[in-house]
Amino acid sequence: MTPIMHTIVVGILSYLTLIIVLRISGKRTLSKWNAFDFVVTIALGSILATSLTSTEVTLAQSVTAFVVIIALQFVITFTSVRSRGVLKLIKSQPTLLLYKGEYCHDAMTRERVVRAEVLAAAREKGMVDIEQVHAVVLETDGAFSVIGQAGEHDSALEGVEGVPGR
Repeated sequence: MTPIMHTIVVGILSYLTLIIVLRISGKRTLSKWNAFDFVVTIALGSILATSLTSTEVTLAQSVTAFVVIIALQFVITFTSVRSRGVLKLIKSQPTLLLYKGEYCHDAMTRERVVRAEVLAAAREKGMVDIEQVHAVVLETDGAFSVIGQAGEHDSALEGVEGVPGR
């Protein structure tokens, strides 16, 4: 088989296999990225690219590599739901960046977030005055959550690093 024909055949079959394996593995595999998800996604892309461009890698090797990576991802996420230690290993903790209109400068420095990014997150949620913002949280996937009104117990801030009194 010519290298071009190999790329076409293996490319189509690898792509279809990847879609099937991802569908079988569930929604968690395609969730918003944290560092762990990023690594899995890059690994899958690398396997697909190698299977498309290398005539030395067989379709069976590519499929096996897909299955191994997805299986490892499944085992790690399955275990993380049942073990705090594993969860802490693969997921960071959300971090409070602004609380009751006051910036949490130490947290912002540690997370490498500048004031302009916090303000942009507030504007995106339609906040006109930073004093109206109860909290801004940097989530585990790098997104900003903006909480406009305080509740009596701040229950949405449970598990967030830096919340006063916790």
